[in-house]
Amino acid sequence: MGNSDYVYPDRQPPHRVAVPPPQPFFKSFNNSLKETFFPDDPLRQFKNKPPSRKLLLGLQYFLPILEWGPRYSFEFLKSDLIAGITIASLAIPQGISYAKLANLPPILGLYSSFIPPLIYAMMGSSRDLAVGTVAVASLLLGSMLGEVVNAAENPTLYLHLAFTATFFAGLLQASLGLLRLGFIVDFLSHATIVGFMGGAATVVILQQLKGVLGLEHFTHSTDIISVLRSVFSQIHEWRWESAVLGIGFLFFLLITRYFSKRRPKLFWISAMAPLTSVILGSVLVYLTHAEKHGVQVIGNLKKGLNPLSFGDLVFTSSYLSTAVQTGMVTGIIALAEGIAVGRSFAMFKHYNIDGNKEMVAIGTMNIVGSCFSCYLTTGPFSRSAVNFNAGCKTAMSNVVMAIAVMITLLFLTPLFHYTPLVVLSAIIMAAMLGLIDYEAAIHLWKVDKFDFVVCMGAYLGVVFASVEVGLVIAVAISVLRLLLFIARPRTFVLGNIPNSTIYRNVEQYPTTNSVPGILILEIDAPIYFANASYLRERISRWIDEEEDRLKSAGETSLQYVILYMSAVGNIDTSGISMFEEVKKNTDRRGINLVLVNPGAEVMKKLNKSKFIETIGEEWIYLTVGEAVEACHYKLHTCKPDSTIEEP
Repeated sequence: MGNSDYVYPDRQPPHRVAVPPPQPFFKSFNNSLKETFFPDDPLRQFKNKPPSRKLLLGLQYFLPILEWGPRYSFEFLKSDLIAGITIASLAIPQGISYAKLANLPPILGLYSSFIPPLIYAMMGSSRDLAVGTVAVASLLLGSMLGEVVNAAENPTLYLHLAFTATFFAGLLQASLGLLRLGFIVDFLSHATIVGFMGGAATVVILQQLKGVLGLEHFTHSTDIISVLRSVFSQIHEWRWESAVLGIGFLFFLLITRYFSKRRPKLFWISAMAPLTSVILGSVLVYLTHAEKHGVQVIGNLKKGLNPLSFGDLVFTSSYLSTAVQTGMVTGIIALAEGIAVGRSFAMFKHYNIDGNKEMVAIGTMNIVGSCFSCYLTTGPFSRSAVNFNAGCKTAMSNVVMAIAVMITLLFLTPLFHYTPLVVLSAIIMAAMLGLIDYEAAIHLWKVDKFDFVVCMGAYLGVVFASVEVGLVIAVAISVLRLLLFIARPRTFVLGNIPNSTIYRNVEQYPTTNSVPGILILEIDAPIYFANASYLRERISRWIDEEEDRLKSAGETSLQYVILYMSAVGNIDTSGISMFEEVKKNTDRRGINLVLVNPGAEVMKKLNKSKFIETIGEEWIYLTVGEAVEACHYKLHTCKPDSTIEEP
């Protein structure tokens, strides 16, 4: 970077930076509130509408089925019927498997695939989300409740706590949506979710070694050390019959998935594979009497629809805090997964879903579900992907799935008596292998090393400590990074692009020229109490370094410091105090401080604090080019030449 090629522009009257007109406090407060909680302006559709129309729009907002239901056609029904039956074939074995993962009776997996999908079909805004239980939330539920209550020793209390945790999870989810606080879920960054899901999937796979090896006694811990110790300390109890079945069915499930990925039109092969495995496994056990040779089976499943469980919710005992804590953690995880899956498929079909509306829908289905013997549900990726590939048109596919599950509950549950647990373990392992997204981790490493650290922090925390510890580590690292962004904003030196009045970062554009006697700095963030001291010290250091450089090069001494503030969207009183200190510092050095393009909110506060009077309106400019021109004019060093106007 040099200064020999700098061209001085023609002297033009500068544009002044306007101070926005004052607004009444309540109007300003109302605007800020609206931008924070209602950025999508959900009430826009109610403007200038008669009361009857407003009532209908309000009902359609909370019950989207009233919007798309009247337009529903027979063509849609055919597509949704095929999709619903397809996802039911996946939901039934997965529901039973994930209930076992949560240490709950297998029948609860079917209950949870009946009532919640019906609620979501009425209230959800996604056409593709297929509702049901998920492995990670099931593992988390079983892990957190299992630390307090042993499911084998006290199954009734454990079951009641699971319902209560689901109730509080739904209450939290619905509240976040109603209060427009969905941005809280955004603290689970993409890197956090990739690492957390991968770690949880690894833990779930290791947990399934109990079923694959036919072990009766197994650790309740989820960390890899405890699981491997439990596996290898019982080598003498491994059942080869169970292992052969497990490996065989796992291979079958992975092969069908491979073919479905290679040929998307054959998606139904992968979708039907779990149910096919259950049927084949049950027939094999029945014919060979394998249950008498160490192969564990599900046993009796209760016939009938969901019994009421509202009276089983625990609100008074000493275990209430456990249920609340479990519900909050699992609720946030389930919510993040459901909304992320819904948005992904909405993007493919070019429509939008309302995140807050989704929170209300997911929360309501969990609140209602907890009263009908269901545990935590959301929109799992695997089931939603099958729903999407099967050509679903609306949420009616969830209704079709629920009807299929209802028929199963009423008439077909005895058929699952001989289903081997090892098949359920194989189904879970196959599903979890798809959640270990190593390609995403490699991408994070290439693009952003810090995000990779967040991802690995979540993964290693889950695998070597516990699911909760991994989640805390990941969120803590993400919040730390956010605080670093706020507390340590970037500042850049700007230089002049030759033959123009455009000024850009000298590191990004090495061919830029420095302007003699002028230091131009860009502040790249809002200025708050958290970063005011850092910016004061950093600006002072930039000035020291520039003066040292000029002195060693024998060039013109530093006369002006220009602060380019386009990226400074807001400022607080600590930031204003920082500017006052910088002004005093530059005055002592005989340097003039110049501000360029402060935003409306910044100008309003600088004006109210009288800082504009302190610095003088003549030292605030709209563009860097005008500021540089004015500084040279005041120094009587302007050399006219034609230039390109700054955009």
